[in-house]
Amino acid sequence: IKCPYLNGQYPDRGLKITADYGRMQTVSAQDQTMNPNTPIIVGIAQHAQKVADVDQALEPVELMIRAARAAAEDTGHPGILSDLDSVRVVRGRWRYKQPAGYVASRLGSADAELIGTPFGGNFVQALVNRSALDILEGKNSLVLLTGAEVGHTQAKLLKAGREMAYTKTSGSYDDMLDTEAPMSGSAEQARSIQSPLQMYPVFENAIRYQRGESVSEHICRISELWAGFSAVAQQNPHAWLRKQLDAEMIRTPSDSNRMISFPYPKLMNSNNAVDMSAALIMCSVAVAKRYAIDPALWVFPWSGAAAHDTYMVSERDNLYSSPAIRFAGQRALDLAGLSTSDLSLVDVYSCFPSAVQVAATELGLDQSKPLTITGGLTFGGGPLNNYVMHSIARMVELTRLNPSDKGLITANGGFLTKHAFGVYSATPPSQDFQFADVQSEVDAMPTRESLDNFNGKVVIESYTVMYGGGMPQMGHVACLTGDGKRTWANTEDRDLLFSMADEEFCGRAGSVNGQGLFTLG
Repeated sequence: IKCPYLNGQYPDRGLKITADYGRMQTVSAQDQTMNPNTPIIVGIAQHAQKVADVDQALEPVELMIRAARAAAEDTGHPGILSDLDSVRVVRGRWRYKQPAGYVASRLGSADAELIGTPFGGNFVQALVNRSALDILEGKNSLVLLTGAEVGHTQAKLLKAGREMAYTKTSGSYDDMLDTEAPMSGSAEQARSIQSPLQMYPVFENAIRYQRGESVSEHICRISELWAGFSAVAQQNPHAWLRKQLDAEMIRTPSDSNRMISFPYPKLMNSNNAVDMSAALIMCSVAVAKRYAIDPALWVFPWSGAAAHDTYMVSERDNLYSSPAIRFAGQRALDLAGLSTSDLSLVDVYSCFPSAVQVAATELGLDQSKPLTITGGLTFGGGPLNNYVMHSIARMVELTRLNPSDKGLITANGGFLTKHAFGVYSATPPSQDFQFADVQSEVDAMPTRESLDNFNGKVVIESYTVMYGGGMPQMGHVACLTGDGKRTWANTEDRDLLFSMADEEFCGRAGSVNGQGLFTLG
């Protein structure tokens, strides 16, 4: 079976599912010394709901239950769900107060511990890291992780002037993985810059200027990067968009690929209009043995790490790097005893091309090689905070095929803000699962002071142009003052907006008045 991850760039590695005698020897050789609390993933499921009639569409909580049951089937022991001691749900864009209790009850494990997460694309990997530690420490032994979104159905209902009916759930979580934290500060809020659609293209243009590329060189390069993601999605049976698109189609605005924010047309944005659910079942080696779960299904989290960059983008030293990715990603690899050259499989969080480039640069990944195993959030599908559950499920599939492979998952929440990492293999690690929070190292890095209402001369650090109805509507400009402080400004000058979407404006001089209006020169 040709490995989908390889995207046709490498020879067939002859991967096949067999009795896997060599794998069983490896597991058996370590069986006598392996910690019985070693955490493993034993069940996975992904589901894409594509129904023509919205009245036939399942709501998110039902998709979670479907995915959980499929993950139990994947273990070979469907009855395992009644023994769950923890049900952990990733926060979605739905209206449930607390769906984990409802899910647990429907699955026959009403007494299970209930854990939730705040918003953030980092929280699936963070939840796996937490679950691995809880299992290793003996706090839990059989855990379900699940999440779902129905953006596709919601879009259809909105167009029809309708709303989705949600099952009422009640009760509180026993624990939350983290607390909510604002991702925008007063400086950004003063200019109404509070959306990923606005902030990630600002990062993108800063990357272009830092690399010394022209506007045309840059758009060609990142469209080629995204075409590689599309090619991987074509080979991923779980991807939402499996039709392969070339770089020219991805970068060229059209009726079906409208401009969203310079330099991104629609096909360079996360595709949130998807109905997708996923589930992971994690347990200890002791539980897997008790259920006689086939060792060929076991996949081991080797290590994990986490950190966040400054919550306020305005306080970051620059707009094209991420100390948190640099330190946390490297620590996850170090804890696993690996370098990037040891990785066979990588899935870099891919809400926008800028997120991929920053992560790949900080981690030292070769950007000429595949950086996704799913097709990313544009083509694989972007079920908001739950995307990484799909990338981990895919990692489990692929490492089961070739147990010697080692894979890295990166996860990102906010505006390149919150980061979590995980290293996986179907080969047992030489030591217990390792985890590190490297926040203290990130906090020691330089930051920058921001100003809410600056009045005076500035230099453009980066910018974007927001579109509406196919036309530029608003320019958001990140500016540096003469003493190196950062401020934000807007412009609605139509001629200036057209020029900003055609020429390089980073590095140009301008002025900002006290109300945040930018003028050139």
